[in-house]
Amino acid sequence: MTQPPATPAVPTAPPRSDRTDITSLEGLLAEMKNHMGALSDKMGIALLEVSAERVVASMPVEGNTQPYGLLHGGASVVLAESLGSIGAAVHGYPDRFPVGVDINATHHRSASSGTVTGVATAIHLGRTSAAYEIVVSDESGRRVCTSRITCALLPTER
Repeated sequence: MTQPPATPAVPTAPPRSDRTDITSLEGLLAEMKNHMGALSDKMGIALLEVSAERVVASMPVEGNTQPYGLLHGGASVVLAESLGSIGAAVHGYPDRFPVGVDINATHHRSASSGTVTGVATAIHLGRTSAAYEIVVSDESGRRVCTSRITCALLPTER
């Protein structure tokens, strides 16, 4: 007997943490600043400013390098995706949560020490998607990387 095709799983919002009260936007922002996830924690990403329109964070170069001692391009992309996803989460709160559907990056110059800062600026804040341009700069203000991310905003299960 042939089995009917399996129904694809529909994504649901990730489980909510009980570390902080996230029943309010202020609680969500506090949760993001205190714990952005294991990868962001390992990379040393520190949130400096958060709103739906603009998200700013810093990240050390040390510990995030490739074999030649330069900032790994993937580290810049992790920073960019983190910032865009956070902005989209704030924009979609409380009815929608973000999932990344596209990201790209152009690496302009290297960084070998110090800290880089990412600034995500909203370029589209819609009902079902949000997009951000992220500029990653070194301590001298020189552009290291430019990235763009698009997030789908999926309904939060209630």
